[in-house]
Amino acid sequence: MITRELIVETALQLYIQHGVKSITMAKIVKELHTSKRTLYAHFEDKNALVKACLNDYNLKASIENQKIIVSAKNVIEAMGRLHQLIVSRAHEVNPNFFTDIANYHPGLLNESYKETGEFAHKQLLDIARWGIRDGIFHENLDVEVVGKTVDLMLKLLNDHRVFPITEFSKERLTFGILVPYLRGLCTEKGIKLVQIQEALFRVSI
Repeated sequence: MITRELIVETALQLYIQHGVKSITMAKIVKELHTSKRTLYAHFEDKNALVKACLNDYNLKASIENQKIIVSAKNVIEAMGRLHQLIVSRAHEVNPNFFTDIANYHPGLLNESYKETGEFAHKQLLDIARWGIRDGIFHENLDVEVVGKTVDLMLKLLNDHRVFPITEFSKERLTFGILVPYLRGLCTEKGIKLVQIQEALFRVSI
């Protein structure tokens, strides 16, 4: 039986592998061995399907992130492992996935973020408060400002229009953007933990 969930799962995998523009509704129908009628019974058009796929992608990412946060020994370890996961996702996802959505489905990225991004934003706030509580981040940090700033920085890392992947690797952006900002948040205790994570990250790449 062709369910809405199966359609989203199949389409998302195709989008992740090949980008969104090149995957037509006809190709998804062929992959599912079904009919256009079945597909359009669940989604009125490609835009609606892309939106559902993007929401599913963001939700699964948030759940994976939460598992890392819960299992980490400290906030710096959590952020280090989260960033490694983000880099891993970047290598697995065709860069056209996001650029195609931005170019051919305008407003969808922001719309999807409003619907699924609250959980991710809450995670960033929890991380900031955790770091302050453990004396790793400076106690006078404005957690709302930090949360929104980190959120925007992570989006920036995935904006291939600003940082083309042929010129800027995720590793280059990590040590050029995220690490300096993170150091600025940290107490002396936190900086020592950052140095440990930097070494681990360099070994893993």
